[in-house]
Parts: sequence; structure tokens; C-alpha cells
Amino acid sequence: MQKVASAVPLQRLKKLLQENDLPAIKKSLSKIITDIGSLEAKGKQATRVDIKSSDKIFELPHAYFKKELLQICETKTIERTKYYLKRLLKGISEVKTGKVNDINLNRWKEYDDIITDSLWVVKKRDNSGYHSAGYWGNFIPQIPNQFIRRYTKKGEWVLDAFLGSGTTLMECQRLGRHGIGVEIQPKIVTLAKKNISLERKKIEKSSQIEIFQADSSKVNYEEKFKKIGVTSVQLVIMHPPYWDIIKFSEDKRDLSNADSIDAFLRLLGEAAQRARHVLDDERYLVLVIGDKYADGEWIPLGFYAMNEVLKKGFKLKSTIVKNFEETKGKMNQKELWRYRALVGGYYIFKHEYIFLFQKKKKPASASRSV
Repeated sequence: MQKVASAVPLQRLKKLLQENDLPAIKKSLSKIITDIGSLEAKGKQATRVDIKSSDKIFELPHAYFKKELLQICETKTIERTKYYLKRLLKGISEVKTGKVNDINLNRWKEYDDIITDSLWVVKKRDNSGYHSAGYWGNFIPQIPNQFIRRYTKKGEWVLDAFLGSGTTLMECQRLGRHGIGVEIQPKIVTLAKKNISLERKKIEKSSQIEIFQADSSKVNYEEKFKKIGVTSVQLVIMHPPYWDIIKFSEDKRDLSNADSIDAFLRLLGEAAQRARHVLDDERYLVLVIGDKYADGEWIPLGFYAMNEVLKKGFKLKSTIVKNFEETKGKMNQKELWRYRALVGGYYIFKHEYIFLFQKKKKPASASRSV
């Protein structure tokens, strides 16, 4: 249960705008900070503050509200003080969101856990609920979490074209989005359904989750979508095999079994093209992929894949480099890999790429086909 630090009358803050005595304003704000700090004095963690108007209660994160008040208390002029105060009041009572998410831009400082840098150093995998690192090759839940929150609104649809054990759809459930997953391996479809079902029991949010066993480079999305009453999606996430680094199955259609890098890229391009057909114009596709070594040569698989997606009617919005410390294949073998790197004259992989694309808007005269 959320602990409420205190209920602060909205009128109490608005009155300060009529005050022209800077020390008096700061004294009043300091009193509010003291009032909402009562839980802290008792050694408890407050999570929110209720701001009460005559007919409504606005909820603010306690840490955000306190930080804003402290910033105002540090101002040197009455003009700057009132500027910050007006900004705070606007953030309390007005919601301003963008076209593709629910982020309230009037309270943008509140979202300090949303990453906006192109270098992601994630120290620990989110293993909460039924998230697990047990399936070889699955990505950390923080990746879909970040993109779902930043590029979709609640109630919109997310497509994961390489579902794996269900990480993306579990995040959809947690965040109140609907999700569709495509996975080629029957046994992994079963695993994903199990994980998602177990997770659903612990979550109050209602999301529609659909999983298709299919080849993402050949699937007819429009036919599948018609059966579930969906016409399009608002975000696509693709985390394909990194070609043949891990053999995920014996299925020849599996990208990890592609005969050559050209064959791998062709199949990946086809998967991106099919996903594009059901992605709304000017919405986003996320590709997570890394590079590989072969015969002593660094193969820039990530950039080859990026270029392949660009050919399919997308433009590149960002290239993100994400760290990883170790994989299952290198677990407990750090010294061995360091020795091999010194002998072979190469560097050990410590990163992968996250490419963010935006679907280009088709000319009005262009026909839509699959």
C-alpha cells in the first residue's frame, strides 16, 4: 500500500503567488516540507503526497514534490521563485502528454527512471515476478519496459516478432498494454504462455495477450489479426537470434540456422517488412542485436541488420549501446576469455545494440499490401 506523506491544500500553494516577500514564501514552503516529512521522522518511507483542491485530489510522488519545493527554496529572486512555483502548480493540475506515450510533460522530472541517453549501463537484471534469465538469449526486461513506456499509451498494442520466453508480453501486462507475440518453436510458445499466465495472476491490470506459433518472416499478420479483432499495432520489438551464435532449434526456418549472413539478413528483412505492414505510420520499431566473431574477424552483424531494416521503409531515430557483463556461454570463464583476447588480438564483447526506427509515412496515393 502507498504511504501518504500528507495532504496539502492546493490553495495553500496558489496563495504564495500573491505574496511578494521572498523570505515569507520560503518560510511557508519550508513548513510544507516539514509537514510532509512526518513519516520520514518516524523512519517510514513515504511514496506519495495528496494535493487537495475543492473537488479533486492530485497524487504526486513524495520524492518529486519534495525536490521541487527544495528547488524553489533555493531561488534568489522573487521572479525565479514564482516561475518555479507556477511550473509546479501547472504540473499538479494539468496533464500534457505527447502523441505516443502517457508521460506528463508538465511533470517530466518525475520520470527520472526513463533513460534518455544513448549509453545504457544496466547493473542488474529485473528478476521480479516470473522474469527469469533461464532461457538462453532472452533480453533483460528493462529493455521492453523502457520502450513500451516511452513509445506507447495504455491500451495500445505491442508486437514482439521474436517472442522467446515472453519477456515483452509480461511487461505489456504490467504496464497496461495489449501484446502480440510470434514464436517459431512450439515448446517455447508453451513456456511463454506459462510464464505470462503465472504473471497475470499477480497483476490487476487487464491486458489482452495473444501468441502465435509462426515464422515471423512468413506470417500473415493481417489474417492473424482479423481473428482477434486487431487492425494494427503501435510498437514493434524485435530481438532475433544473433545469427548462429546460439542454435535455438533444428528448424531450418529459424534465423539461427541461416546458411549464411546474407540468408540471415534476408530473413530478418522479411520479418521487419511484415511487421511494418501492421505498424501504424510514424510509430516505432525497436531492434535489439549484437555483433559476432567468425574465424578471427569481427562481424558487424548489428550494423548489417540496422541497414537491412532501413531498406524496409524506416528511418533511424537512435542507436543505443547497452552493456552486458556476461552471458551463459562465458559464465565463470572470464579469465579464459581474457587470455584468448590477449592471444588473438581482439576485444571481448561487452555490449549490444538497440536500434530505434520510425516507420516512414506512406504517400496518400500509395497502396497498402502484404
